Amino acid sequence: MQKLLWPERLFDGWGMDRLDAMQVLLAVVDEGSLSAGGRKLNMSLPSVSRKMAELEGRLGTRLLIRTTRSIQLTAAGRDYVDTIRPIVAQLEEADRRAAGEYDEPRGELNVTLPGLSSRLFSTPLIFEFLAAHPQVSLNLISEERIVDLVTDRVDVGIRLGDLPDSSLSAVRCGDVLISTVASPDYLERRGRPTHPDELPDHDGILFAALKPTGWTYMVEGQLLERWPACRVRSNRASVCIEAAMRGFGLARIGRTGIDRELESGALKTVLDEYECVSLPLHLVYVKQGLMPVKVRSFIDWMAPRLRDKLKQINSISRNS
Repeated sequence: MQKLLWPERLFDGWGMDRLDAMQVLLAVVDEGSLSAGGRKLNMSLPSVSRKMAELEGRLGTRLLIRTTRSIQLTAAGRDYVDTIRPIVAQLEEADRRAAGEYDEPRGELNVTLPGLSSRLFSTPLIFEFLAAHPQVSLNLISEERIVDLVTDRVDVGIRLGDLPDSSLSAVRCGDVLISTVASPDYLERRGRPTHPDELPDHDGILFAALKPTGWTYMVEGQLLERWPACRVRSNRASVCIEAAMRGFGLARIGRTGIDRELESGALKTVLDEYECVSLPLHLVYVKQGLMPVKVRSFIDWMAPRLRDKLKQINSISRNS
């Protein structure tokens, strides 16, 4: 067990208040403002401001530079935050040990996942895990952006796409097929493209998150990249799906986000014979020290179910 690095006089007359102030400071820094830090901790803005003023008064130095919209750390503030972050983390781990989180699945589980994968299958599976583990509570963060697991204190992330080099551990759960789709109304008005070369003559709905892979197709054994004229662009999959359903153009979306629309006929696939793009789906987590049982249980429970669900979706996709 790692030795706890206690700050000098942590538990003097102001010890517990100091610890509270440390936690508030970290929340303010991580969230980017006093008000956002207060929301994270369910504290009022006056209470957060008072805690910061008391901490700076006790230390005799300024930690934060406050503006109307954000905060910045002073040089002393950066050093202080770097020092106290592992201390607070170790104290929180001690709390988890005392509460039995290393003995059985219990406590709050923080999970982040992209909106594209949450629409159809990830969220229902997560709720099934929650129902099977009554001592676990859930904090579910659905974001298009990539959440920093360490900074945001997230236990597990569901990541779609290639993983950059990092210190995170990962379990690959399969691949999400990417398809080109449009509404029946659009295809009736503009015609169904039969070859990627026809895409420049069509309106397009561009999902920014897929731009690195492009609208790439396999034609006679060669990769071919073609783009439609941009009618709508968004970094949110849900916006692109709605725009496609409303007939504003062709969209390129992962099958896990649109299976219901395909089954209902609200969207139709095109260029199926040329599709060649897929994105890997991983469970990622920070592996350091003893892993709480809630995290290990979640990964062991979710990974095979995600694999089975992806196989089912991809099988339906190939036969549609």
